[in-house]
Amino acid sequence: MDGIQKTLDELADEVDLLGDWEERYRYVIELGGDLAPLTEAERSEANKVRGCASQVWLVTEPQGDGTVRFRGDSDAHIVRVLIEILLRLFSDRRPAEIISFDIKAAFQRLGLAGALSTQRSNGLAAMAQRIGRDAEALNAANS
Repeated sequence: MDGIQKTLDELADEVDLLGDWEERYRYVIELGGDLAPLTEAERSEANKVRGCASQVWLVTEPQGDGTVRFRGDSDAHIVRVLIEILLRLFSDRRPAEIISFDIKAAFQRLGLAGALSTQRSNGLAAMAQRIGRDAEALNAANS
């Protein structure tokens, strides 16, 4: 088994190994430190994700092998964590795989759905929708 589901299983296993919520929270916060910074030019209106309370930018880069790479950043650390999780799940995947994946179920499995405020949940949904829309557009262009 390879792909998004395998990555989700690995993330879930990593989180499950940590006992209490404090340890899980520290681990998840550490994930946000792995994001490569975007350039000022990439922090453009075109890359801005609408529907997030924080400033969020997402760069979509189609690759020559038919996959798509995503890069992102935010001005809020907790949102950077959410971006890192989304990038681990969806970056370097084929658009069709992204489109068919149930992201809501993934976040429930990771225990993040209940741990986020309504505002953060809405922002997470906006980021996931943006990734899905970009994947759909690339899938249609490649068909």
